Amino acid sequence: MSQNSADLPWKVRLFTSLFSFTYKVMIRRSDGSLNRLLLNFLDYKTSPSPDKPIDGVTTTDFTIDEDRNLWFRLYNPVFRTSTTDNEVNIPVIFYFHGGGFICMAANSKLFDDLCYRLARLLPAVIISVNYRLAPERRCPCQYEDGFDVIKFIDKSYLEVLPNHANLKHSFVAGDSAGGNLAHHMALKASKSELFNIKLTGVIAIQPFFGGEERTGSEIKLSRDPFVPMDTTDWMWRSFLPEGSNRDHQVSNVFGPNSVDISELKYPAVLVIIGGLDPLQDWQKRYYEGLKKSGKEVYLVEYVNAFHSFYLFPCVPEFSLFIKDVKDFMQKQMSR
Repeated sequence: MSQNSADLPWKVRLFTSLFSFTYKVMIRRSDGSLNRLLLNFLDYKTSPSPDKPIDGVTTTDFTIDEDRNLWFRLYNPVFRTSTTDNEVNIPVIFYFHGGGFICMAANSKLFDDLCYRLARLLPAVIISVNYRLAPERRCPCQYEDGFDVIKFIDKSYLEVLPNHANLKHSFVAGDSAGGNLAHHMALKASKSELFNIKLTGVIAIQPFFGGEERTGSEIKLSRDPFVPMDTTDWMWRSFLPEGSNRDHQVSNVFGPNSVDISELKYPAVLVIIGGLDPLQDWQKRYYEGLKKSGKEVYLVEYVNAFHSFYLFPCVPEFSLFIKDVKDFMQKQMSR
């Protein structure tokens, strides 16, 4: 990061240093393969808490397909009101975790903690999707998994969602690779018929897009501890279909192989970027591409935010992030 590390809380500085060393030296092998066993060992997983609320939120896991290990964790904020559940309507967010398509899970502690905060602070019912990972399962598996969860909820919501969940105010959201997934889930929804879900908006948090071109921010921040250029190149090679390059339509969504979305009924989008994120130029191109396609899109930039800042509630940008997401959701739901 170009920002002086002394400007960051010590816990964040320690985490970024350990993450950078562990990822580059121990997990990513010199031949480009992944040490999945070690990665899983270091990725601390949490258990659901369906009966005892934690910070006012209960969590329950639901399996859709055991063969694919396709499941989701439901975060349900518990309200103490004099009204019945039927009279309390809160939005639903389909959430997709980051990790470059190759690591982390819905029950990874970092993302479990984040979803607890989102459910409590927004508030919202969160459906955190556990999708298959590359390189063992390449694109398009992740997009298929994500939309299968959306279709499952559309059909079986009465069996899994609390009464106060309002599917007419549904959002897709995700960070980094999950932000990429959120965009493509909205595309799939725009081309499909959903009977009970009304997709109200997309929340793209530092979404992971890329292309063959080298952007200014990638070069300037090439030594970033989370997403340096050599690491993102490796992630795309591990994720994209064999023989593809970074200008594939799922990565460079407004590039030479992109799909025209101007005629699609695409929901409003909030794009959140950080001034210390190497991916920011691609995220700005995503914003501009949506604008040129005639879509409603909003850009929020936190000048001193590094990639994955939202995982650390101790940084000042976190409270701004919650406020901006809440404002965006309320604006879309008021229509």
